[in-house]
Amino acid sequence: MAGTVLVTGGFGLVGSATVRQLAADGRRVVAADLDTPANRKAAAKLPDGVEFRWADLTDAEQVERLVSETAPAAVIHLAAVIAPAIYRARKAARKVNVEATATLVQIAEAQPTPPRFVHASSNAVFGARNPHRTPSPLRAEDPMRPCDIYSGTKAEAEEIVRGSTLEWVVLRFGGVLSTDLAALPLSSDAMLFESALPTDNRVQTVDVRDVAFACAAATTADVAGEILLIAGDESHRHCYGDLAPALVAALGMPGAIPPGRPGNPDSDTDWFVTDWMDTTRAQEALGFQRYTWDDMMGELKSKFWFAQLPGRLLAPVVREFMKRRSVYFNAPGQYADPWGAIRDNLGDPSWERP
Repeated sequence: MAGTVLVTGGFGLVGSATVRQLAADGRRVVAADLDTPANRKAAAKLPDGVEFRWADLTDAEQVERLVSETAPAAVIHLAAVIAPAIYRARKAARKVNVEATATLVQIAEAQPTPPRFVHASSNAVFGARNPHRTPSPLRAEDPMRPCDIYSGTKAEAEEIVRGSTLEWVVLRFGGVLSTDLAALPLSSDAMLFESALPTDNRVQTVDVRDVAFACAAATTADVAGEILLIAGDESHRHCYGDLAPALVAALGMPGAIPPGRPGNPDSDTDWFVTDWMDTTRAQEALGFQRYTWDDMMGELKSKFWFAQLPGRLLAPVVREFMKRRSVYFNAPGQYADPWGAIRDNLGDPSWERP
């Protein structure tokens, strides 16, 4: 497909990787994002030939200018407020995740040559999944059952895109990770959030470079009108209780993550909105799975070889710190209560269909 690819959220984790992938493919790319100091620094590091535009997608006039002036052949819509930040920013989440998506879709529909619309969604739209009662991996055709502000707004945005007259593709991402730690949104909120999740809650991760490859491929592949599940191969299937310890061990601090709490096997609601995914069709159509879990861990170990000895010495100290920072530290109970912990520490996670 000739023509410009417009990437919204172009300086985020997935956006930056997608812009780089498109540039490497020889595509004409415009990265659009908010005008912030961090994004200005990121703009200075763009690959040669990549253009950027500052735009607030919640402002219809700015969106109109952005789309009409760039005249994209394809839009990759990545701009969104995600977890855990979304729990402290409920009003912004609706404006960005839902209302701005509707505005962008409407303006794209009105173009003389409407673009293909590649929409970034999440496996969160399937809702909370008790792995003891739902052993099979998620499939694209499974019903959406959103249950929190993140999964709810992502489901609403999907419905807007799928109900449009555009040639659309929906990509539902798994747990996106990067071997570039500077690119990850690490924060105290992120640590609290991770500690709240049931240790036996399933999640399927994916290297951000593979997500970027999938996004770029979806602009031209024969996948119009499809919903595709984007996650790594079966080596990326984990439970939360194993995921963080493996990542920290690769950074040279084995044992630094204290054990958390399992989920209640008798509850259908006290689980987080992730699970393993059947990526067969997505891989067949887009051929994006290039980095296995072992590839990523090997890359991290190679990058942080210098941390192996000091990391082992620091691990007990980090473990004690993380234990005391856990949302369940000295709290009564046997099972994880992710939604209660999020409500108490990060903000109201509830969502109701408007």
